[in-house]
Amino acid sequence: MDYIDKVLEKLKELARKLIEALLGPEAEAEPELIPIPVNDRSRRR
Repeated sequence: MDYIDKVLEKLKELARKLIEALLGPEAEAEPELIPIPVNDRSRRR
């Protein structure tokens, strides 16, 4: 049983490497945008 677990773990690792090679590394979550205050008073005139 331990042998089967090791084989499955190796297969998962190979599949992950193959997917990374084809699609690139795992997508990282996009950083949350930080609102930047803008002085609109000069634009209204």
